[in-house]
Amino acid sequence: MRCVSRAGEMLVCSCNFITDKDIENTIIELLDEDCWQLIVPAKVYHAMEKRGRCCGCFPNVVDIIIRTTEQYHAGRPSTDEKIFDFMTRLKQFHEENRRADLERRQNSHRAA
Repeated sequence: MRCVSRAGEMLVCSCNFITDKDIENTIIELLDEDCWQLIVPAKVYHAMEKRGRCCGCFPNVVDIIIRTTEQYHAGRPSTDEKIFDFMTRLKQFHEENRRADLERRQNSHRAA
C-alpha cells in the first residue's frame, strides 16, 4: 500500500481515509483508558468505528502503534508498583486462558 503525505499528515488507510494522526490520537485515547493494554490494529479500527477492508495498511498501523506507545510511555513516569501490577494481571490472564483451554480439551474428549 502506498502512503500519501498531505499537510503534515500521512494517509495510512485509503479504504477508510484514515491518517496517521487519526490513528495516533486513537491509540493515545486507548492508552489513557489503560496504559498497559495490548493494542492491535483491529482494536484501533474498532475504536474508530471502522473496519479493515483490504488490510494492506495493517503493517503500517502496527508501526504507528509501536512508535506511539513507546512515546506515550517515555513521556510518563512509571513506578515499579505499576509494572508489577501489569505483570500480575498478565500472569492472571495467562492462567485463566490456560484453564479454559484445559477445560475445553477435557470436555471435547468425553464420551457421550
